Amino acid sequence: MSSGHSRQTGQIGSRRTCALDLGSVRVGVAVDDELGLLAHPRGCLQARDERALLASLRALADEQDVARFVVGLPLGLRGGEGMAARRARAMAQRIADATGRSVELWDERLTTEQAKRALRDSGVRGRRSRRRLDEAAACAILQSWLDARRME
Repeated sequence: MSSGHSRQTGQIGSRRTCALDLGSVRVGVAVDDELGLLAHPRGCLQARDERALLASLRALADEQDVARFVVGLPLGLRGGEGMAARRARAMAQRIADATGRSVELWDERLTTEQAKRALRDSGVRGRRSRRRLDEAAACAILQSWLDARRME
């Protein structure tokens, strides 16, 4: 799903990675810092209107100098792919086509539980917690991806 998009900004390490936690209602968004070490929440985008979602992702990629998207791949606990994983794969391709950025799929197993725990530990509860869960899950996906890259 690489696009060949290779614009450089002249600053080493300034190209960003954006993670997405895909949902049918909302898409959680996280972007890494300029050093590529830490994931930061960037809110949620509405997912019901796919055309508007793709336009928002294109604008985000331009504004934040995003080089690649990392899309959470919802595998089963045993690693198998079901309908949700197939939908994520198809959406990842549409994101690559619409944004001109490369897209990587990343195993998102347990990220929702990590996100719930992180929100609970930071004192975010109730309705606020439900609204923040998607962006927290995107952060967990991105942080996992960043940590794995650093280990390589």
